[in-house]
Amino acid sequence: MNLPESDSEDELPPGWEERVTVDGSVFYANHLSKATQWTHPRTGKKKRVSGDLPFGWERCIDKNSGKVIYVDHENRRTTYTDPRLAFAVEEKEHPNDYRQRFDASSTALQVLHGRDLNGKVALITGANTGIGFETARSLAKHGCTVIFGCRNLASAAEAINRIKEEKQVAGENCVSFHLDLASLESVTHFLNQVKAFYKQIDILILNAGVFGLPYSKTVDGFEKTFQVNHLAHFYLTLMLRSLLVMGSRVVVVSSESHRFANLTPDNLSMQTLSPDSSSKYWDMMAYNNSKLCNVLFARQLAKNLQSFGISVFSLHPGNMVSSNLARNWWLYRMFFALVRPFTKSLQQAASTTVYCATALELMGVTGVYFNNCFRCEESEMAKNDCFAEALWKMSEEMLGNVLGNNALTVKNLEE
Repeated sequence: MNLPESDSEDELPPGWEERVTVDGSVFYANHLSKATQWTHPRTGKKKRVSGDLPFGWERCIDKNSGKVIYVDHENRRTTYTDPRLAFAVEEKEHPNDYRQRFDASSTALQVLHGRDLNGKVALITGANTGIGFETARSLAKHGCTVIFGCRNLASAAEAINRIKEEKQVAGENCVSFHLDLASLESVTHFLNQVKAFYKQIDILILNAGVFGLPYSKTVDGFEKTFQVNHLAHFYLTLMLRSLLVMGSRVVVVSSESHRFANLTPDNLSMQTLSPDSSSKYWDMMAYNNSKLCNVLFARQLAKNLQSFGISVFSLHPGNMVSSNLARNWWLYRMFFALVRPFTKSLQQAASTTVYCATALELMGVTGVYFNNCFRCEESEMAKNDCFAEALWKMSEEMLGNVLGNNALTVKNLEE
């Protein structure tokens, strides 16, 4: 199991002790000189820890000594050392400067080792199957309340029952609401249900997607791959803005396929995004273009929300992972089955999503694209700020044509 790195230079000199303040700042006490300081005596760097204790731990006051003690209820032991110190991270001079702790072989549960997400609320689209299910399962296993946004509620119920049946997993913290991304009316109904029960979303994971669809239009008149993979998620995020707070994270599951899109600032149009006929339609290119839209959307969203302390990330989960993504054509199913022994497991594929959603070292970081739990340079086209802004405005216009222009404006992100 991958644990946080430990360098010999991090070892304290004799007579020194590491402690934590209530707000999570690490300080160092020198018992010889009876002095304290904020910087590590050897590295000269500052550290912070998460505000949450690991799962099963409780902070108490010893009745006899009056000192703070930490109780591990699962293993029935106590200590004076804050267990969060094992997962302390250095405060970075530059927000995007951090070390890689996980890689392509890491699993979502390894990324979450030692974390307690009790009190956190995550909303995941497509959480009933594949990568979305492993993402939901991993977060729920660490105490997070998970909202399943799924088209198939029977499948969602089955997925939640599987989580409940696992040992030491509180499946009661999982709930599902119907969400069909191919219908903006369904998205609106889903939003109303979520807002009726929840006042805050700490983690929004836009995971659901389709691949290899033959040409078809949704009830809203848009090409289906484009609406499901991008436009409906765009609408969902816009309307959930009031539930996002400082420290919330939005995670957009994209793909390395975005590098092979033929969408450009020069050909960007409603017709290119959502063609009226199948004459120039190719399912693979429609998917590639939708994944480019994901990265561009995340880029612009990060800019819009940066001043509110809300982080946004996009990511690639893995190449040809054995999920239900290829279910729409037998040839794709066969190809995915052939490469299955050489690709990531679903737990490994969920690791980057979970990393972006929870990693402590990403506090203050936003607008970054990840692959294998580490920053990766997106395509040159995906880094085009003017392109991202143009796509945003066109997406608003397309939604406005269906929902009414007053229903969607960038002001929704400034509430």
